[in-house]
Amino acid sequence: MAANEGELRDLVRERYAKAVTESAREPLGCCDAGYSMEELSRIPGGSFLGLGSGNPVRMAALRPGEVVVDLGSGAGVDAFLAAELVGPAGRAIGIDMTPEMLAKARTLATEHGIPNVEFRESLIERLPLADGTADVVVSNCVINLSPDKAAVFREAFRVLTPGGRLVVSDLVKERAFELADVCGCVGGAMVRAEYLEAIRGAGFRELVVLEDRAWPSGDVGLPASSITIRAYKSKEVKP
Repeated sequence: MAANEGELRDLVRERYAKAVTESAREPLGCCDAGYSMEELSRIPGGSFLGLGSGNPVRMAALRPGEVVVDLGSGAGVDAFLAAELVGPAGRAIGIDMTPEMLAKARTLATEHGIPNVEFRESLIERLPLADGTADVVVSNCVINLSPDKAAVFREAFRVLTPGGRLVVSDLVKERAFELADVCGCVGGAMVRAEYLEAIRGAGFRELVVLEDRAWPSGDVGLPASSITIRAYKSKEVKP
């Protein structure tokens, strides 16, 4: 199991390292990311690679002064959007395991003089953050790539403050099926009911689906959907 997980992560790293190079020519545009031109105009242009399945930052209703953690931050599009919204009193922390993505995001932050954003290298199943670090955890079409999605949600719960919120855009399957490309977005996705139960199993409450769209599947007719969810860590958490 561990070897398979390692192989999967290596495949994902390789694919997303290549995406950085390909995006130097133009955004990949392989996913329906859901960002407006106005939103993209407020952040470094090179941070948008066209790899998301929704817009969790828009749905998160961020407030000035909040700390936001972005799981699988890539070149930084959601972290930069969050940093702009929380302002100088707040902070955005991007977490990613692909060195090339981190290098691009860090370079953009430096070049554009954005002091309230940082990017850390780590697996999203083992976050390099203390308990209760974040007011909000977001993620955009990344958790489906994790070989241990339940662990990701447990970590998100751990690093949130009591009363903090999780806002995630991701892909889910509407029924079980297998694809040869296990590190592809749909191929690695969970069945919807299991995905939502993994979130609740981590301790989250008040889970709602904010957005729910059939995922474009081309000629293959895959039964999959793009959803954006919001859930809360209770203000009173039992030890």
